[in-house]
Amino acid sequence: MEHNHPHHHNHEHHHAPANFDRAFAVGVVLNVGFVVTEAIFGTLANSLALVADAGHNLSDVLGLLLAWGASVLARRLPTQRRTYGLRRSSILATLLNALVLLIAVGGIAWEAILRFSHPESVASEIVIAVAGAGILVNGFTAWLFMSGQKHDINIRGAYLHMAADAAVSFGVVVAAIVMCYTGWLWLDPVVSLVIVLVIIVGTWGLLRESLNLALDAVPERVHPAEVEAFLAGLPGVEAVHDLHIWGMSTTEIALTVHLVKPDATIDDALLSHINEELHHRFGIGHTTVQFELGDESHPCRQAPMEAV
Repeated sequence: MEHNHPHHHNHEHHHAPANFDRAFAVGVVLNVGFVVTEAIFGTLANSLALVADAGHNLSDVLGLLLAWGASVLARRLPTQRRTYGLRRSSILATLLNALVLLIAVGGIAWEAILRFSHPESVASEIVIAVAGAGILVNGFTAWLFMSGQKHDINIRGAYLHMAADAAVSFGVVVAAIVMCYTGWLWLDPVVSLVIVLVIIVGTWGLLRESLNLALDAVPERVHPAEVEAFLAGLPGVEAVHDLHIWGMSTTEIALTVHLVKPDATIDDALLSHINEELHHRFGIGHTTVQFELGDESHPCRQAPMEAV
């Protein structure tokens, strides 16, 4: 019996990158204006917390620009040389975004620690007014990305940064009000360290997930054992091997697999069922299925678990 390896490719991308160009444009303009305002009034008020938050917001502008650029590149069509297009740029942008933020917090933490030994007075009224504006700017920008953050870690990165900024600005307002009535100058560097903690907590998961995607790990929302169990339970399928699942971008998931089906028939209805179920159950939109007869005289070289 002839040993055939028919293939079926599904090129539908149900989780194509959404267009958030307007949200990015509005977010960048608002945050650039707020960074300038915060830096000027933070310096005038002698508030390290305000200046530190301005630095953080500046890194967020860079993050928004990176995420925006990646979102645009991810929508580029494939070419003969780049057969997946530039979808992976969204993963690289998310990874770089997380790294830049974590590096930036080191400088903020250092300045805050130094100020503990040299406390300085702060113009609390200015801090309250500027940080209050920050709650509005950052909160509104976060809202712009709320709808997309559940399905795209690139968008989630933008959303988390803006939401964290709104929370941090709220903390700065509270600290400034307390300083107004108590004169506790140590609250300024304490709030700066809280900013550092908020950034680290909000960014660490993003860094881990984007690094895993860059290394072709299975996306966190997909459970490989469940995918393999579904494939093994298909009619006529006796074995599953060479199963690979990875993120093509921050929104699209791809899968390749070999299915041993001894009856040697190619069933288009079965292939359609596989593609639909993989998409519906696991969010996998790009699948490549290879059928094999399981002829022991011609074993598949990719069948062993250690084969890649």
